[in-house]
Amino acid sequence: MRILRAVLVILEMTFFALGAMFIGCVLFPLLGIFYKGSERRQKFAKIIHDSWKFFIGVMEGSGEIKVHIDGNLSDIRGKIVVASHPSLIDIILLIGNMPPSLCLAKKSLLKNPFMRNIVKSLYIINDVEPEIFEKSATEALKDGYNIVIFPTGTRTLPGEDVKLHKGAAQIAIAAGVDIVPVRIETDYPFLIKNHSPLDAGTKPVNYKLTVLPKIKLSDFPPELTDIKLRNHITARIKECIN
Repeated sequence: MRILRAVLVILEMTFFALGAMFIGCVLFPLLGIFYKGSERRQKFAKIIHDSWKFFIGVMEGSGEIKVHIDGNLSDIRGKIVVASHPSLIDIILLIGNMPPSLCLAKKSLLKNPFMRNIVKSLYIINDVEPEIFEKSATEALKDGYNIVIFPTGTRTLPGEDVKLHKGAAQIAIAAGVDIVPVRIETDYPFLIKNHSPLDAGTKPVNYKLTVLPKIKLSDFPPELTDIKLRNHITARIKECIN
């Protein structure tokens, strides 16, 4: 059973990689001829949402995983979504189950020939000047996109004490929007850090996505400076997703 499930992981990850290559190198450049500006981003975001939702269906259909959502992800619009990050497919689970959303990426990804067109259209570059970063994020939120952020910046292990990045708080203050925390948990260490990606156990891995109460700017004293407010918001995020 373990060997069969390991083979399924290889096939599914290969399928995902080939799909991303086709979308980034063929489909997006072709559609880019006909769609420009905000219409192009809207079209591309819908394609990623649909394709990643399909991929989740493939993994569930194969018996590799089962996804349980506690709360409503489908009604979230124009919000910052912060989530815990235990496994490699967390971003797929979130974007595949929410209205078209964007996420953050480092500028170096623009050099990846397979990811360049996807990153340019659907990611917000976060290692740029703060003013540019805030402007890009604020405009996307105003256009109704969600922005998905993993405040830890990398996958974490259960019980690991990590320092959170303050990008989510920074964008929330600049854009004046709410933050929606989502806790992601699994009942088996599948696709986690420092663990063989081929080890999928002997039965479907249960993923639980819990949508927690919003973190609002109005929850905090109005006299706080921006620096203190960022610290307070980040501390609240850590309480929610840990």
